[in-house]
This record gives sequence, structure tokens and C-alpha cells, in this order.
Amino acid sequence: MSETEPTAAAQAPGPGTAAGEVLLDVQGIVKDFGGLRAVNNGSLEVRRGTVTGLIGPNGAGKTTMFNIITGFIPPDSGRITFRGEDITHLRPDQVFDRRLCRTFQIPREHGTMTVLENLMLVATQQSGERLWNAWFRRGEVNRQEERNRAKALEVLEYIDLVPLQNEYAANLSGGQKKLLELARTLMVEPDLVLLDEPAAGVNRTLLKRLTDNIQYLCQERGITFLLIEHDMNMVMHLCTPIIVMSEGRKLMQGTPEEVRTDPRVLEAYLGGQYGAAAG
Repeated sequence: MSETEPTAAAQAPGPGTAAGEVLLDVQGIVKDFGGLRAVNNGSLEVRRGTVTGLIGPNGAGKTTMFNIITGFIPPDSGRITFRGEDITHLRPDQVFDRRLCRTFQIPREHGTMTVLENLMLVATQQSGERLWNAWFRRGEVNRQEERNRAKALEVLEYIDLVPLQNEYAANLSGGQKKLLELARTLMVEPDLVLLDEPAAGVNRTLLKRLTDNIQYLCQERGITFLLIEHDMNMVMHLCTPIIVMSEGRKLMQGTPEEVRTDPRVLEAYLGGQYGAAAG
């Protein structure tokens, strides 16, 4: 287990945790890959204003569920609604346009572009993408680019990456790339961000910064998070509620205390070690 040092504020759920509306509703998802059933009637809810954890053993179907929610993989059956809209069969770009964003286990930065350019590239509806505008409406294109640059610098300020704005993304450390991934999602002012193992490969100093950023963005900016993570200290101190998956379906959902003491979780995932240590 990691020895992540949580902040005191990290234990407080975001605004509206108890009574927040259901932002994401996933019901009855099934996904087979040949003879393997990766998700078996998987269901979960994410309420607005929370940092919701999604944990489970390797092969439980967590990342497959993320891929289905964000349109990278179509489900065989089931239904996904986001802000009350059915998004089950939307493409990834269509899901993204609805301000549901994600990061990946392995960051997908544009290595030959600077940190600042990586953020500016994310901005949607850029008029310079149209050849006509690039030729005949240069003033409009330049003004929009300056607005995108200002927004990107604002985001980098939140994430504390301003000193690296002109560094090529390929030169960043693993932890810095995770921060860059989070920063890129913020360029579209998301309602919900799905984080796939944000702590993996991140040193303790950057992990604390990442954890603090997530907590701040939830509490102060109103962004909801659903994260997959194997760092149990991070999950137990950051997330409320926590959803546990096993064998492609939800095993249980509860508070950190309920999860760490549930016999089914100790058997399926934690092996009793974390529960014994926490008890």
C-alpha cells in the first residue's frame, strides 16, 4: 500500500455529496470480449459534487467500464445517462462535447508540443481550424488564440505547472504528465472527470499536489470526479462514496469505513490486510 499523506481537507466530501443530483447513471452494462465477460450487469451512480472512488482487483472491469462510459467501447447491452441524457452510443468526441472528460492510465500527451500548447489544443470550436478563417479572418483567429492562451495559463496556475509551460511534454516526469492530463480536461470546464489510476507512478510530492488539486476543484470549482485507483490510502481519504467492483459488477458501495470493514471487500480485493491495519 502507498503511504500517501492526505490533507485534513481531503476527508471532507464536496458540496452536495449527500443530496447532490445523480449526474451519471450507469445501468445494466454488459460487455463480452469473445468468451470473456468483462462487465456483467454493471451499474453505478455518481452524484454531483462528489469525488467517487471505483476500486476492485485487477480484471474487475473498472477500466472497461470507463471505456464504455466515454464511448471508446460500445456496450453489448445496458444504458448510460449523463445529466439525464442517454449517451450510451455516443462517440468519444460527442461525450467530450457534453463536458464528460477522462484521463488514462498511461498519459497521452503530445510529446513534441509544449505544456502550454497541449492545453491550447484542447479548446473546442477553434475558428482557425477552418481554412477560410485562417486565410481571410486572421484577426478573429488571433483573438481567439489569445483567449485560449489566457485560459490555458489560468489552468496551469491552478495545477501549479506555470514554470513548465514552455517545456516539451515528452520531457515531463510521470507525475507531471498526470497533472498535465488533469489540466487538459479543465480546458473544457467539465462537469465530470473520470480519472484512471491518477496516482500510478507518481512520487509522494506530486501525488499530494494532485490530491489537493482534485479536492480543490471539487469543493471550489464544482467539478465532480470518478476515479479508479489502487492506492488505498488516497482512496480512503479522498473519496466518498467508494464503489467496489468484482467480477464485472458492483460488489458494494459505501463510505470509506464501510468499505474497509466489509467482509466481501476484504475477501475480494483487500485480502484483509488493509482492514486489519485500519482496525
